[in-house]
Amino acid sequence: MATKKRKTHRGAAKRFRITASGKFKRSHAMKRHILTKKNASRLRDLDRDTLVSKADTAVVRRMLPYA
Repeated sequence: MATKKRKTHRGAAKRFRITASGKFKRSHAMKRHILTKKNASRLRDLDRDTLVSKADTAVVRRMLPYA
């Protein structure tokens, strides 16, 4: 009996991108609203993408079966 095909978690697909080396990129939180009280350097830091932590990588990989 063939196993079922796993579906991609659509919420995760919109939030994470896979890098060429197989790691996951994500964007920072706290960048959507109430921006006036956050200084410019903090907002620039939040603009840059970062990698998903090692502890969370397995969870993200399970949600994205194509990865």
